[in-house]
Amino acid sequence: MKRVVRPPRYGLARVLSKRGLCSRSEAERRVRDGRVRVAGKIVRDPEFPVALDASNIVLDGDASRATAHQYLVLNKPRGLVTTARDEHGRDTVYRCFDGADLGWIAPVGRLDKASEGLLLFTSDPAWAARVTDPEQGPQKTYHVQVDGLPDDALLEALVLGADDAGERLQAASARLLRQGERNAWLEIVLDEGRNRQIRRLLAAHDLGVLRLVRVAIGDLALGDLAKGAWRPLEAGEISALARPSDPATG
Repeated sequence: MKRVVRPPRYGLARVLSKRGLCSRSEAERRVRDGRVRVAGKIVRDPEFPVALDASNIVLDGDASRATAHQYLVLNKPRGLVTTARDEHGRDTVYRCFDGADLGWIAPVGRLDKASEGLLLFTSDPAWAARVTDPEQGPQKTYHVQVDGLPDDALLEALVLGADDAGERLQAASARLLRQGERNAWLEIVLDEGRNRQIRRLLAAHDLGVLRLVRVAIGDLALGDLAKGAWRPLEAGEISALARPSDPATG
């Protein structure tokens, strides 16, 4: 007798997220709220097993079908918070997408309110996880204006690192771009993404940050993309960002 091979099954919330309809946490809320039916019956268990290609899942009365994933790059302006909704009523990065019919998208990593520059968005959680992987994700390059005049010894110290709040913070590389009488611009490359890492690292060496701009993720450069503007990523850019980094080059 020929053995019937059944397709693998995953939790209902995970399947909704993989289809690019909402985040995993939002999918869990929608399932628990009774907004999802499977084979005509309301299912409130986010871990209810279903196949990825199941055609009998209905969300809010509409058949849940996989949508074409979105992959975008935004030049984030300073002063916007990287979140979908802010409890304090502050403007968020989603203001930059007003009027665009993009469906659900989420930021890949984040930039704090005072930081600016290259920020990725996608509806593909698996791709986002590869890009932000601390071991194999691409390096991130920043141009940072500091309120001092760093010397070679300080640049070396940024690479050696410093301890802050129980964490070891360090740059993959740091170099001087230009300097004036009272401040300087540095290029700092990170191969990990800790909360406010550059600001904390510089503060440990008595330097304050005047401006912080992310100018590249891996080989993807911000280029001449205008402040507050966005564009879809090209196919080659999408695959390159998710490709494991070369340990020899970072």
